[in-house]
Amino acid sequence: MDLEVVRGADRAAILLQRSRRELLRHLSEPDSAAGLSRKLGLPRQRINYHLKELEREGLIELVEERRKGNCVERVLRATAKAFVISPEALGLLGPGDDAPRDRFSAAYLITAAARTLRDVATLDHRARRDNKRLATFTVDAVIRFATAGARTAFAEELANTIAALAAKYHDEHAAGGRRFRLLAAVHPEAAHD
Repeated sequence: MDLEVVRGADRAAILLQRSRRELLRHLSEPDSAAGLSRKLGLPRQRINYHLKELEREGLIELVEERRKGNCVERVLRATAKAFVISPEALGLLGPGDDAPRDRFSAAYLITAAARTLRDVATLDHRARRDNKRLATFTVDAVIRFATAGARTAFAEELANTIAALAAKYHDEHAAGGRRFRLLAAVHPEAAHD
């Protein structure tokens, strides 16, 4: 998988340990404990311990077993190229649906984004389990506003346009219809080092 969402607290705790993150990074390509030991300069026994924990939590998987003399070498790889921890891993400490409803507050945006991550992760898990495709649509754009007033005008026009589209296509009584959640957000672009 390109991306795996880690939903449980135990899996998140394992993923957050520095040495295990390092192993996962190196296991983007299949490798064995012996190979990782050479690359990282760590004892193979220590690496095997961490690999067993990662495998137990389903963060790595067996690719093949190779016979090397009297030993069997296990070749493993990460189950995804990247991992994201869902807010649900925090349990009651994670953001709930009771955030302030101020549509201009960062707390509301963070809560809505966390809910989206949690919900889409759950739906994606079910779709994969049932060998189905999850119906989603994403718009991601960067806009440079000349002034704060232009940003405010854009936000109002966007809200009005979405409200008009929602009213046009929403059918509360459609037989067999499915409900979809729409999240539109505007925030400053973050510079990443």
